[in-house]
Amino acid sequence: MNLEIGVVCGECDAYSPMGTARCLLCKHDLALFSATTSAYLSEPPLSQSGTLRPVSIPEGMEAPPPPRVVQPFPESGSLLSGPSSQSQTGPFSERRGARPQAPDIRPGVSPPSNSPKVEVVRHPASEKKIDGAWGPQTTGKIPVGKPVGAKGRSKEELMDQAKNYVCRSCQTPIPSGHKFCGRCGAAVPPDILTLREEFYGSLQVPGRAKLILIRAEGDAAMEGLSFALNAQEHIVGRQGHLTFPEDRYVSPRHANLYYRDGSLVVRDEGSLNGVFIRVRGSVEVQPGDLFLAGEQVFRVDPTPKATDHPEADGTYFWSSPKRPSPFRVVQVLTGGAPGNTVCARESGVSIGREGGEMNYPADVYMSAVHAKVEADPTGAHLTLTDLNSRNGTYLRLRGERELHHGDYIFIGKKILRVEVTS
Repeated sequence: MNLEIGVVCGECDAYSPMGTARCLLCKHDLALFSATTSAYLSEPPLSQSGTLRPVSIPEGMEAPPPPRVVQPFPESGSLLSGPSSQSQTGPFSERRGARPQAPDIRPGVSPPSNSPKVEVVRHPASEKKIDGAWGPQTTGKIPVGKPVGAKGRSKEELMDQAKNYVCRSCQTPIPSGHKFCGRCGAAVPPDILTLREEFYGSLQVPGRAKLILIRAEGDAAMEGLSFALNAQEHIVGRQGHLTFPEDRYVSPRHANLYYRDGSLVVRDEGSLNGVFIRVRGSVEVQPGDLFLAGEQVFRVDPTPKATDHPEADGTYFWSSPKRPSPFRVVQVLTGGAPGNTVCARESGVSIGREGGEMNYPADVYMSAVHAKVEADPTGAHLTLTDLNSRNGTYLRLRGERELHHGDYIFIGKKILRVEVTS
């Protein structure tokens, strides 16, 4: 089998036989020769008739090997035949612009199984045959297969590099998790190996919280302000990180909001008026606990011990008869003085504006039926229940407690809502 071997110009895609120093069409230096050797080859070694042209070699320079002239078209009886072999007399025809082409496979004849696969590569803009030969855009025959190098890659293959880190030494994509480049051995920078995506802001970090000011007594302009809890702990008071200097019911160091094991915790720092947490449904209470309903403050007290024993002389104190009661609810007035006091009966003690055991019709922040305190049948366990009131019922914190998204805390005269990023 005869195959034509030559050089394709990188400028104009014109074909030239092996050994040609300059393109016969555009005079461009061919890549097979170095710049030093091709400097003195101002004319091609072959004439238009296919004969060798003498070349002068500068003194002191070694002559390059003589060009090898390859018969461009096989004999008529061979397996491969050129498209216009009868009209060609040399590597190039006398017709201007025509040049020899790689032979095509003869129609109806299969090449030998051990012969390399070849295909004719043509520019898509020119697929028209002129005078029995392909137009000037034909670049000859190249082996069939995947092109090598970035210039031969498809757009999809070039864009595939964006899937991985690209080596800074040889521009080779390195799969994720690899520490070295598989081509040049360059190490992947540590900042790439440990690179992690970051959030736009700290409040996107799961578990981070902020406080929304729901009620600001005496300063409506402050309502809706948010306080981001980005530090490890946050002191709330008239002094500290979250300050309310105008609130007379807030202690200088009132409460501390801090993170523990990824959760937000609130702790009373020994304040005078305490920290109150809004009740969700029912919670267990103990004698001595304080809770808020509307504008009122209440305390749960145990039933006083019986004092109806006689005096030393055997005389009894005359008083109204009293019924058995497991507990009582006491209203706490300014300064700590007791206000209304109701002893629990069978149904417990209900609080609201009307219809209950303790009614406060002038309190606009209290619902008609607001809250209820009950005891179990044994009287050993007490529960405080919010009866779906509009403004909620708040129980004073004992020590510290973990907060969750949607919780409300009452500090001084301020109500703040907790929002935790999920």
